[in-house]
Amino acid sequence: MTGLPSWRDGAARRAIEEFLAAVTTGPDAVPVAERVAVFDNDGTLWSEKPMPTQLHYIVQGWQRAVRDDPALAARQPYKAVASGDLGWIADAVDKHYQGDDGDLKTLIGALVGQVVDVSVDEYAASVAEFFATALHPVRGVPYAQTVYQPMVELLRHLEAHGFTCYIISGGERDFMRPMTEGNYGIPPERVVGSAFGLSYDEDSATVHYTDALSFFDDGPEKPVRIWTRIGRRPIFAAGNSNGDIAMLDYAARGARPGLALLVHHDDDARGDAPYDKGVEQALDAAADHGYTVVSVRDDWATVFAS
Repeated sequence: MTGLPSWRDGAARRAIEEFLAAVTTGPDAVPVAERVAVFDNDGTLWSEKPMPTQLHYIVQGWQRAVRDDPALAARQPYKAVASGDLGWIADAVDKHYQGDDGDLKTLIGALVGQVVDVSVDEYAASVAEFFATALHPVRGVPYAQTVYQPMVELLRHLEAHGFTCYIISGGERDFMRPMTEGNYGIPPERVVGSAFGLSYDEDSATVHYTDALSFFDDGPEKPVRIWTRIGRRPIFAAGNSNGDIAMLDYAARGARPGLALLVHHDDDARGDAPYDKGVEQALDAAADHGYTVVSVRDDWATVFAS
């Protein structure tokens, strides 16, 4: 019985099965310890449109800040949330994927301001409460129901073949950790993402966030963080955006045979918004770089987890 029931028989599924056969059987099988798989999160494991889930959480915090200090509404990104027009925020993210980080720096500055001096335990509790109550702004369902069922099956299928799976995301690490085990079966110690600065308070014996972003885990930073945290080069990677190109190449171009999957959101009939913006470079590079493009429309018989 196949381990990928939500995947249609097609080029993408065959590429996965052929890759697994090549690296797990015969005299050239890759040792289990070296079977490392890495996955982006937003847009790869669950929906990221109309905005990444963390941005929903952040916007709620900025709305509270504007209520407490209306003067904030005169500048971005508070101006966007005060007016209810989040176009500026979406544009800042899209511009990042096109190589322009001017507005993203403003966005990150306001983001860091939300957590200064907050303990990691307080933040984790706040994020857990958000995930327990928040609904997807378009589909109107809990975020757990925006998880991509075929990708969860793929995680389990890889594990059944001796792989250890990690999340490598541009999203903030500690925002993801409260939800990855329940939704993906990935424990917090295997979650790598962007990170706020941290400091230890000896009097209270707690770890707190500082007023800086330690690093932004996107683009060329992803392979650096993979090596820093894992110490092994992955042989499998899955992503969905321009920011994943370096990670996909890192997995595909090592000494071991590698497979790089690029999820393409092209289905406009089953509630998963189609889009190419922010993934143009990856799609253009797919053939030359050897990526296997996964069509949501053609390759997935089921899209969302129930």
